[in-house]
Amino acid sequence: MNIAVFASGRGSNFSAIAEAVKKGKIKARLSLLVSDNPSAPVIAKALRAQVKAVIIAREDYSNRADFENEIIRLLKKEKIGLVVLAGFMRVLSPDFVGNFKNKIINIHPALLPAFKGAHAIRDAFFYGAKVTGVTVHFVDEKMDHGPIILQQALVIKASDTLKSLEEKIHKIEHLLYPEAINIFVKGKLGIKGRRVRISSRKALS
Repeated sequence: MNIAVFASGRGSNFSAIAEAVKKGKIKARLSLLVSDNPSAPVIAKALRAQVKAVIIAREDYSNRADFENEIIRLLKKEKIGLVVLAGFMRVLSPDFVGNFKNKIINIHPALLPAFKGAHAIRDAFFYGAKVTGVTVHFVDEKMDHGPIILQQALVIKASDTLKSLEEKIHKIEHLLYPEAINIFVKGKLGIKGRRVRISSRKALS
């Protein structure tokens, strides 16, 4: 199976996925990085990992449909079987999602449906939540929605700062996302409505 990662920023989850593929913990080919940000540090990380990196900037297209159609054309050309959103700072349209139904997954730094949006770690911290975590889910037409694949909880300690919480969340992400991708690649996910059934699960070490 060919995998494409979409990212707009630093690419720490991209690096974790690339490392898991390299070590054989994900039995698939990391074929493509798609970024909408020409200055994103993740691009250099993709090149170092010998992964094809393609920049498709929204401002180069007169409308959203043309922008997304170019990405769709590329994904189909590369025969992509799974799209992995890893800090891609654009909401995909229902038309885009429909082209890859149940083949787009996302990671969110909170226990959905709690703390949706771009600042989930900060929001959970300043809300005073006692527990937060990480969610990997299928992408549907709504933001931070779709059937949940995996979740892992994290207790927020009284001694935690926002920075320490962010570091703990990212460590969980870098383990949980490759695990979820591996489960998908092995064909062990069954979807019925908003429910996901995993036939077996063995965490990545």
